[in-house]
Amino acid sequence: MRLSFASFLIAVSATSAFAPLATQPRSVALNAAAVETPPSPLTVWGNRISDIRKLQEEFRKQELPEFGPEITAESLNLAGDKDAQLAYFKENAMEIKQKMQAHGAVIFRGFDLMKEQEGFQQFYDAIGMKVCQDPLQSVSARPTADGKKDSPVYEAVNKESRKNFFIGMHNEFVGTRAPRAAAFVCFKAADVGGEFLIADGRRMFRDLDPNLVEELYNRNIRYSVMELPFFGWVDNFPEPLQAPLMGALKGLVSAAINAKVDFDVEMLWGEGGYDNTRMLQARAPSQPPIVVHPTTGEPTWFCNVHSHSSKLRKDRESKYGAERFEDGASQINKSDMFFGDDGDISEEQLKHMDEVTMKNVRFVKMTEGDVVLLDNYKCMHGRNVFDGTRKHAVAWFEGWEGEEQMKSSAKSQQQSLSLN
Repeated sequence: MRLSFASFLIAVSATSAFAPLATQPRSVALNAAAVETPPSPLTVWGNRISDIRKLQEEFRKQELPEFGPEITAESLNLAGDKDAQLAYFKENAMEIKQKMQAHGAVIFRGFDLMKEQEGFQQFYDAIGMKVCQDPLQSVSARPTADGKKDSPVYEAVNKESRKNFFIGMHNEFVGTRAPRAAAFVCFKAADVGGEFLIADGRRMFRDLDPNLVEELYNRNIRYSVMELPFFGWVDNFPEPLQAPLMGALKGLVSAAINAKVDFDVEMLWGEGGYDNTRMLQARAPSQPPIVVHPTTGEPTWFCNVHSHSSKLRKDRESKYGAERFEDGASQINKSDMFFGDDGDISEEQLKHMDEVTMKNVRFVKMTEGDVVLLDNYKCMHGRNVFDGTRKHAVAWFEGWEGEEQMKSSAKSQQQSLSLN
């Protein structure tokens, strides 16, 4: 056998390093008076849309606001003055958050304040963002930017080994949890490439083919969140023993993983993996690809097919080179996407979603101190390939001061429109 049963059990126990565990509160200071950083909030799916095709048709008639407007320190006569920059953020906090909510993202350029982590934290504190844990925090999947365990600022995907990996467009969520907003900062730009990518989920919903939108929404979508490509040795058993053995293995792995995650995971047998061998694939529950925005009530594309589809990732390898999934951890941490009933999404459908996504992608070349503040439900993000040293980081937010006021205002506007 290529892998002993004892080794297999060790591998299963190790999956906690790559699967999203039930989130535990994390302290931001390791002392008796520690303040706990709340976990990433539960995903807000919104009410079920009764007629998605009709809604898309009506939505296409609307004029959408500019996506991702820029605010520069130079245009505000604030270049080089950190104190004045901080004062500006405090005085205009609500306006900045309203701009993020209306436009999906806001890009800040030329602010010296955010060139270092302390100033970056002062920035988001000044505008009233409520920090939360990374949705992957419980599995220690993302290191902090300064290396401190209690830091609220996490390192983006900057590793040299991942430089030729194009990170597809996605909303940040793991299992049942999704931050409401995020701020991405550049501490050092890559020598070449490494652009931060953003795309408007509302424009995605508008531009996708109505037949595909209807099918995806009615059938839901489902992600494969993990692959365990360790089971080629099962084939060495006599054929009559293989089926009961596979049933026992599936039950064992399912119990082990579901004891560690805060959402239901179903294990399915498959073939392939990285060496065309027998594998177990962990699939998350089905979910809608389009959600009703938790504050404004707008429909928005909330689907990670661009980053999760194994077919689209393979297609990108022809352009950027093979992904460097070499170690055991990377072999486990593989994803894919299917219809919610486990049906395959066709290559034609995947190609269309890729084309619409890339049509809406904006490449943001960030320099030191630049920040992109985004609404995680309205704005997808990704990262281009790069060369050289890249140091970008991110802070996640469970919400912000004044959010309830925005919800009330949006609800009043919707009621007024329904009466007219």
